[in-house]
Amino acid sequence: MQPPALKQLARKQVDKDIDRLVEFSRYLHSHPELDGEEKLASRELGNLLLERGFSVEVGAYGLATAVKATTGKGALNVALCAEYDALPVVGHACGHNIISAAALGAAWALARVIEELGCRLTVLGTPSEEGGGGKIVMLERGAFRDMAAAMMVHPWPEDRLYPKCLAVDHFRVHYHGQEAHASAAPDKGINAADALVVAQVAIGLLRQSLTGDEQVHGIVEKGGDAPNIIPSHTTARYMVRASTIDRLHILREKVDRCFEAGAIATGSRLEIEMLSPTYSELRTDPKLIRIWERNATSLGRDYSRDANGEPPPMFSTDMGNVSLAVPSIHPMIGIDAKGASNHQSEFARACIEQTATSAIYDSAVAMALTVIDFVEQAQELTQPS
Repeated sequence: MQPPALKQLARKQVDKDIDRLVEFSRYLHSHPELDGEEKLASRELGNLLLERGFSVEVGAYGLATAVKATTGKGALNVALCAEYDALPVVGHACGHNIISAAALGAAWALARVIEELGCRLTVLGTPSEEGGGGKIVMLERGAFRDMAAAMMVHPWPEDRLYPKCLAVDHFRVHYHGQEAHASAAPDKGINAADALVVAQVAIGLLRQSLTGDEQVHGIVEKGGDAPNIIPSHTTARYMVRASTIDRLHILREKVDRCFEAGAIATGSRLEIEMLSPTYSELRTDPKLIRIWERNATSLGRDYSRDANGEPPPMFSTDMGNVSLAVPSIHPMIGIDAKGASNHQSEFARACIEQTATSAIYDSAVAMALTVIDFVEQAQELTQPS
């Protein structure tokens, strides 16, 4: 069967499945689970893939909420990545419910034509994108070892092809001091909260010398227990970002010195706890993204902002590490968030409205068509002349 016929069958399958895909998306949206806790999401994704004949493993690669589902035969193997963790307080304000539903839709569509396509398809449910680096752990444990390509699609307020994904470290800072009565014996205390204040001031001054794609931001998780007790333990959670891993290492040395300054100034003991592996920059595969653009544009998606050179979306993702090992794409699919941006509660609400349904449909179809085109081109290259 020729690729145009396969593509037509794949699109018809998404037409048939769209209501169930939206139902799955809304299920995830109404049951937000934080990174590493996605038991409902991983189980539901696994069950839905099992229903269509995939071989499914929930708890893959030693991660309780990771999913590996496979179908098809052939030398070529393509991965679709499904994220499903949510954010604290604002829930699915990054649209991971849409990401999972789109990956599921593309997988179901491709399963319909996988025998004729003559390749393998792997769906990877990837937990802990929001800070835990699930894909990095899976990569290190062999999840992407034999992949010819990997892809996923991410919701955004607009359609974009080339997000600028920064390398990032996630870590927690602890200062250990000595408690004392803040009025009766302040001289007997070592104020761990003051250490954190010194570090924050130093980081604020450091920002004067940072480039536009170097960022430092964090929150205080624990500042003390009572105003009349000198704090003996304070904690803060921080993220440091830069354009590449190499640039990130340089920036981390500067930031770490700021935290060391707080310890030196107060006599506190500093402890830095890494919360995930380092996320790398994202490297978009040029051939694969052109195939995606052609298919997504045929569905009415608009990438004029990229063509006009508008500043790209800037954030971080553990898909970056995958992209350095496997040809990968991570395009953005636009939804109408009425002026809101990702990680805002208004964006979370938009992720179950009508334009979210359109995003699920277009992403599922475009990914399926992109896989079909990619496999056809790869098979042509390997045929004897």
